[in-house]
Amino acid sequence: MIRSELIQKVADENPHLFQRDVERIVNTIFEEITEAMARGDRVELRGFGAFSVKKRDARTGRNPRTGEAVAVEQKHVPFFKTGKLLRDRLNGG
Repeated sequence: MIRSELIQKVADENPHLFQRDVERIVNTIFEEITEAMARGDRVELRGFGAFSVKKRDARTGRNPRTGEAVAVEQKHVPFFKTGKLLRDRLNGG
C-alpha cells in the first residue's frame, strides 16, 4: 500500500471528512514519526510495532565489482520491530 492508497482508504471509511483533511492528517502522522526518529526518539504504535534508530559503526566494506576495500562511514538507520498483535495476525493467529 502506498501513501495515496492509505489516504483514499481512510477517506472512504470516513465520508464525513474531506479528502484534503484526511491527506493532511496522514501527512502529519508521517512527519511526526520522521521528526521523532530524526531526534533519536522511539515511536511505538501499540499492537502494530515500534520504529527506532540504530547506529551502525564505521567499517571496511568491499566494492562488489572490484573487490577493493572501501571505508564505510558510521550511520544511523531506521529499524522497525513488529508488535505482538501484528506478528500474530501475520502468522494466522
